[in-house]
Amino acid sequence: MLCKLLVSGMIILLAAPLAAGEVAVTVYNNDLGVVSETRELEFVKGIDRLAFRDVPVRIDPNSVRFEIVGDDKNVSILEQNYAYDLVSPQQLYNKYVDNEVQLIDEQGRLYAGTLLAYSGSAITLLEPGGKVKIVSMEQVTEVSFPMLPDGLITRPTLFWLYQSDHEGALDCRVGYQTGGLTWAAEYVGVLDKDETNLDLSGWSSINNTSGKTFNDAKLKLIAGDIHRAQKAAPRRGELAMMAAPGLAEGFEEKAFFEYHMYTLPRRATLADKEIKQISLFEPASAKVDKEFVYRPDHDAGNVNVQIKFRNSADDGLGMPLPAGRLRMFKADDDGALILLGEDWVKHTPRDEEVSVKVGVAFDVKGEQKMIERTRVSQKVEDRHWEIEVRNHKTEDITVSVEKRLWGFWEILESSHEYSQEDANNIRFELPVKAGESSVIKLAVRFTNR
Repeated sequence: MLCKLLVSGMIILLAAPLAAGEVAVTVYNNDLGVVSETRELEFVKGIDRLAFRDVPVRIDPNSVRFEIVGDDKNVSILEQNYAYDLVSPQQLYNKYVDNEVQLIDEQGRLYAGTLLAYSGSAITLLEPGGKVKIVSMEQVTEVSFPMLPDGLITRPTLFWLYQSDHEGALDCRVGYQTGGLTWAAEYVGVLDKDETNLDLSGWSSINNTSGKTFNDAKLKLIAGDIHRAQKAAPRRGELAMMAAPGLAEGFEEKAFFEYHMYTLPRRATLADKEIKQISLFEPASAKVDKEFVYRPDHDAGNVNVQIKFRNSADDGLGMPLPAGRLRMFKADDDGALILLGEDWVKHTPRDEEVSVKVGVAFDVKGEQKMIERTRVSQKVEDRHWEIEVRNHKTEDITVSVEKRLWGFWEILESSHEYSQEDANNIRFELPVKAGESSVIKLAVRFTNR
């Protein structure tokens, strides 16, 4: 089925649209949703006005698209106005300044007059005869306004001035962008007893603060960083869920343009001011490595603990992982899950490495000392360090020591082998026996060119 789009004289043929009454919502990572909904609307021949109600408070009115579904009837939108001045006590008072109102207090006394001012705590009235009265809002039990002021509406509404060659009902699809819709991945990882395997489950956490509830919507999620003319601040949900076997069907994933799309094969309702969580994929297992990392130039005393794994099919995963928070757990002997730490992971395609900072090792400490600093010439300086790692654990470990250098440098002496990670960082893989310490002795020449 084809449908015709006619806006400002432009005609586009589109593929099969949604059925009447249906709504589709695509949610992005960065406070953006794209909505397409089909409604039956009444038109008259010629030029007239139509109110399209029940749209999000945070709709982008510049993004609205209007289509006639499966018909050759021409309807052109000539003008659009987005009204969002909603009814509220404050707005009613503001609109009725210089107009007649009536008040009843807790004793049943009636006050009538022209509203001069409203402060939230008191109302100022000009009574017949010219007397000014201030009535405390604490005493007021009822306020009467003769009618709803012009310009105030109960729901956000698009008002269209249109021209039509058809009279009667037509199925119309309206698409638009809105703020207040965002999603992020939430991962739960459970380490096994030996800390060599990770059971991983992923959830989508969808936050709707758009000002509209989308009932029984076709839901799609886009994972990736799209470019936008104006970047909005992201909003993230604060809930997490544990995965278990036998969950309801989750999202179907596929590559889409340069992003990844997750389509829910069933309908879902996104209620306003609600965080909804839906499983992203079936729980999977991955082989992992635990790594101790000491960065003396960032944190002089603490040694971090990281869990690393490759997002590959050979290691048990091999699926696109959208950016999100990963919480790491391990079961105690009695089966109780203990939170080890949490970290944010970036968008990670297949066959890339994931590194999760879990926390700081309690029984492993580091210390860096500058032993000597010698000025060789006006532009050359030698520095000598001792970098010590102390292992108070009952088993041997290996600690990755990442030393940051700067400018133009040259290693004069090193007690241990190292690898150069980039122009400013070198890395040592330092074995440390249980209950002992290991010391790296390092001499570096810096040249100021």
